[in-house]
Amino acid sequence: MPKINVYLPDDLADAVKDAGLPVSAVCQRALEQAVRRVTGVREIATWRHGDRMGGAAASEFTARAMTILEMAQAEAAVDGVPALDSGHLLGAMVADRDSMAVRVLAALDITPRMVRAELDRRVAAGDPPASTSTRSAATLSPEVARAAELATNESSGLGNSYVGTEHLLLGLIGEADGMAGHVLRSLGAELRVTRRIVAAALAGWGARGEVVARQDEITSSQADQIAATVRSELEPLLARVARLESLVTG
Repeated sequence: MPKINVYLPDDLADAVKDAGLPVSAVCQRALEQAVRRVTGVREIATWRHGDRMGGAAASEFTARAMTILEMAQAEAAVDGVPALDSGHLLGAMVADRDSMAVRVLAALDITPRMVRAELDRRVAAGDPPASTSTRSAATLSPEVARAAELATNESSGLGNSYVGTEHLLLGLIGEADGMAGHVLRSLGAELRVTRRIVAAALAGWGARGEVVARQDEITSSQADQIAATVRSELEPLLARVARLESLVTG
């Protein structure tokens, strides 16, 4: 039987040892669950506009995330492109100003207008989607399918049982070839920092975080709490950047 090494922080390793947990069995169960989730989400690659997504893939996404996917599909169908590219998905995502993804981007000082302008600039410049797919209109490009798979992995890594817009955002940033990833990274959305912001925002919600994310409800007070949590998370990073800049310029 193959062996996989699992590395834990010292405090967690001590806690696991004190609790006497069966590490191998727990890890196997967690990996089995993660594999089932990713396998289910891979069904998204066969989704066509006009069809209702069902099965394991549909059960993973929040209602808001599903709506954004459907909006992106509809826009791609109108544009008559061979397949929905990640630019369509990002455009639909930032059109929903109340989504968690937009809140996270705001913490990075990236506005929907900035994203839309950069998308439009690239389209006007003739930047084609990375996919060369010749499938019929309004199917998904390989880049979008990969982004959805990465989003599921991000959700599992954060300990969430759903895929929300914040996870889709991380998936788009992490996907190397699509237009959305190029746009987001060019505007300063680095994957590691954005992941920390998402984690901090969800942690700031406490016990209600997952319930709220499932219901896709974000109130003004919750948005303020996210912003405060994000600011506290970013302060050490910004201080470090300032120190590095002073060393370089000095």
